[in-house]
Order: sequence, then structure tokens, then C-alpha cells
Amino acid sequence: MDWFQTIGTALGHLWRRSLQLRVIVSTLTLSLIVITILGVVLTGQITDRLLEAKINAAVEEMDRARSTIEHLLTGANDANSQQQELADARAALSTRGGTGQSTGAAGSFVSALAMVGGTPPQEITAGPISEVPQELRRFVQRSQVSYQFTTVADPDGYRGRALIIGSPSAEVATLEIYLIFPLASEESSLSLMRGTMLIGGVVLLVLLAAITALVTRQVVLPIRSAARIAGRFADGRLKERMLVRGEDDMARLAQAFNEMAESLSKQITQLEEFGNLQRRFTSDVSHALRTPLTTVRMAADLIHGSSDDLDPALARSSELLVNELDRFEGLLNDLLEISRHDAGVAELQVESLDVRMCARAAISTVRHLAKDAGVEVVIDLPDDPIVAEVDPRRVERVLRNLLANAIDHSEGKPVLIRMRGDSDANAVATVVRDQGVGLRPGEEKMVFNRFWRSDPSRVRRSGGTGLGLSISVEDANLHEGRLEAWGDPGVGASFRLLLPMVRGRKLGQSPLALEPMLRKVPALPEPADTDAPVLDPAAQDTGEQAAPASEAPAAGTGADTGAADQPTSTETGDRQT
Repeated sequence: MDWFQTIGTALGHLWRRSLQLRVIVSTLTLSLIVITILGVVLTGQITDRLLEAKINAAVEEMDRARSTIEHLLTGANDANSQQQELADARAALSTRGGTGQSTGAAGSFVSALAMVGGTPPQEITAGPISEVPQELRRFVQRSQVSYQFTTVADPDGYRGRALIIGSPSAEVATLEIYLIFPLASEESSLSLMRGTMLIGGVVLLVLLAAITALVTRQVVLPIRSAARIAGRFADGRLKERMLVRGEDDMARLAQAFNEMAESLSKQITQLEEFGNLQRRFTSDVSHALRTPLTTVRMAADLIHGSSDDLDPALARSSELLVNELDRFEGLLNDLLEISRHDAGVAELQVESLDVRMCARAAISTVRHLAKDAGVEVVIDLPDDPIVAEVDPRRVERVLRNLLANAIDHSEGKPVLIRMRGDSDANAVATVVRDQGVGLRPGEEKMVFNRFWRSDPSRVRRSGGTGLGLSISVEDANLHEGRLEAWGDPGVGASFRLLLPMVRGRKLGQSPLALEPMLRKVPALPEPADTDAPVLDPAAQDTGEQAAPASEAPAAGTGADTGAADQPTSTETGDRQT
């Protein structure tokens, strides 16, 4: 069974891939149908004509035989004399020395006679009257000339199909005359005709297959050549071209293909040169700005350090100068990083570590942003370590960008970060969700574009450069993972970072869903102490205390994450489930 399934799969694959095979099989199938219909029609027509000629000749033969028999029969009344007369009449029809067989225009035949005579009346027969069907005899006895095709099996003569024609006598009231015409010659002619048509049909099919294969090969070969060269062209071999032969349609196709390939090659070369120039320009400018930036940074730090001795306006100006220099320095760092990704020189510093450490480091970095925005961060990390082979610096940067972006767009509502790992699927997933403005349809792809902003008028608390999510996608791809987004206006947005736990192995299904259930997070209670540090498992290990148990139910309902069954603790600004 498996062998047949394998053969069937291979044939199906060949059928889907080979245009030439489909054309040949389709042509042969249609030709076979046409030949079969034509053969059936011709066989029927020839058979009808042969039998019609046989019947006409048999009717003429019957007229001659009936005249002969009626002329020979006398008026004898006793059964013995009538029996002798029937035998003599049948012998008079025979041309083969008493064998009972005769030859006429309709071919050889055997006669059979029957009549009622004698005292008392009885049936007198001569010849193989038993081979005559009773139904035919009933028609003859009703004074009708009739014929019938049947199968005869005379022990002393022919065995097979035969035409039996019967006729009553106008001179002798009870006389029945039957002539049995074997159809051996007609059967032989029909068999020869069928064999000839069968052989001719097979030969015609073979010739059609060869002709179709030859014709389709002339069409398929250039198409295959075009497909092969297009594949090489897609692999970067931009000098590949098709061979142009002749001036027919295929030659014009090859010429058009070559012109298209030449145009694409020039455009690709120009784009590569432009991209290289752009990357080189970005990298050179970023490096060139570092020296004056360092000098300006030193001067700004010196001025800001003496801000207490300055008047309030100058002190505020120095503070703004330092903040903008921080943002400018971040922009330069992002430009350098994105240029390394564009140039393909970005490398991973892979370590096998607990990925929860990256999440805690990212949360610690954005703690002040959450505090300034009045946003509570719900932290849901597993109790057991999640060990994966990652670059901790890049993973922390991705999570930091996602958290800062969620805080900027949270509209003051809680932000959730959740992490889960699945060793069977070789996947560790981290989801960052907010309940802010969300994303309009189609923006889940655009959000990773460079310098793209859903609302340009929105104030960024994180001082983002517009390159964070673009760099995050590149970092995820560098890990052979994925960074995906989902959003719904008025409901919020969700970002999921999916990374393999072991590099080189296939990344399986994510242990966390990207889209949340359609249920909003209820408002959280105001924290009692806005200056307390975030509480996470690492903090518990250092001796920090959890919040009272009365706060746990409120935390357990956050963001529809299914964390209600986990222990809950709350501190200022951030909350862990």
C-alpha cells in the first residue's frame, strides 16, 4: 500500500510540474475518445451493411428454394410418401452431394423442411429443424416470411452465429421452408476489420504521442530555459541571458526576456550602488559627528554642573542642552547600528543565559519613564529560568524599545510584559501589551518602518529616534526569530518577540498568543508609595517584601493575560504577576 502511495505521489508531482506530460496525456486521451467513437460508428455501419446484404441475398435464395420445393412436391397423402418427397426436395436444393449444404448468392446454407400430413395428421420434417427457434416458426405458421439471427449448434455441421430465414408455401398449406445461413464469413470479415482498426488506432495514438511530444518540446524547452535563467537571475547571477534562435514567437519571447533582464540588471546595480553610497554616507556622518559631539558633551556637562551658580533661565537652558545631547547621541548610536545591519556586518555575541535577566534589565531601564507617565507595568515572568542562546545586549534593547513604545502610547493605562518558554517548540516568547490608542488596520506592518509614526503630533516621553522598532526587527531576524505586532484602535497594541532557545534548530509555535482576548484591563488601584522600587523575583531574592494580599485580586485581572492564577505583588509604578 505504501509503495502504491509513493508511486501515486511521484506521478502527481510529475503531472503538476511537467507541462509537456499534461499536453501529451490530454492529446492522447482526446484522440482515444475520438478514435473509439469513430471505430464504434464504423463497425456498426459496416456490420449493418453486411447483414443487410446477407438478408437481401437470403430472401432471393428463399424465393428460388420455395419455387423448387413447390414444383417437386406431389399430392401424396400418406406420411411415408410425404417424408420421401420432403427428403427429395431438400436433396434437390443441395449442391454438395447429399450433405444438405447448398451454395447460392447469399453463400452456403442448410435447408430444413416441415409440414403436417398423414392420417392421423402428424408433423413431417427433413433437415435440422430443431435448430429453428420456435418463435420464428410461429411467425412462419402465420404465413409470414421472417428471419432471425441466432446461434446454431448442429452436431454434424456448423456451430456459431447464423441467419435463419423461414417462409410458408402458397401451394402446400402446411409446408414450412427454412434456410440456415452460417455467418462465419461475416464474423471473419468483422473480426479482421476490428483488428485492423485496433492496430490502426494504436499506431495512430503512438504517432500522435510522438508528434505531440515533438511539438510541445519546441514550446516547452524555451519556457524551461526561461524559468532556469530566471531562477539564476533571482540568485544574483545578473549576466544570465536566453539564447535567441530564429525569428519566431519563441525567439521574440527570448529577446524580450533578455531585454527585461538587462533593464532589471541595470536598475539593481544602480540601487545597490545607491544603497552602498547611502550606507557609507550614514556611517561616515555618524562617525564624523562623534568627535564634535564629544566636545559639545564635555562643555554641556561642565555648564550643567555649574547650573547652581547660574540664573534660572541659563540653568534651564543647560538642562535642555544636556537632554537634547542625550537624544542626539542616541540617534547617532541608532544610525550606526542600522548602518551595520544594512551592511550585513552586524554580529551576535551569543551567550546561554536566563532570558528573564534581559527582561528585568529592560524593565529597570524604563522604570523612570513609567513613573513620569504614571503608567503601571504588569510583569509576568515564569518562576523557572528560561535558558536560551541569545545576545543579551540586543534582546535587552529590543525589550526596552517595546516597553518604551508601549509606555508612550498607553494613555496612562497599565502595560503588560509577559514571558514564556517552550523547550519542545524551541521557542521563548515575550509579549508587551498596552491599552492605549492602538493601531489602525495595516499599521501593524508599517510600525517597523524607519522614522514612521502613527501620530506625528504625539509627544514622545522616551525621546525616541524613530529607529528603535526597525533595529528591533533586525535584531530579531539576526537571532533567526520574529518580531510581530497587532493593534486595534481604542483597544491597544501588542508586540511579540519570538526567539529560538537553541540556535540552528527549527523555531516552533509560540507559547504566547499575539492577539489578546477582547477584554480590557480594569483600572488599577493607586499605589500607596510612588517612590518604592519595582518588585520582581530578583527583588524577592534580595529580601524585599511583597505587597499585602489584599492587592492581589486587582493585579490578577490585568490585561486579560490569564495571570489570575499566579501570585501577585504590587509596588510603585510596576507590578508583577
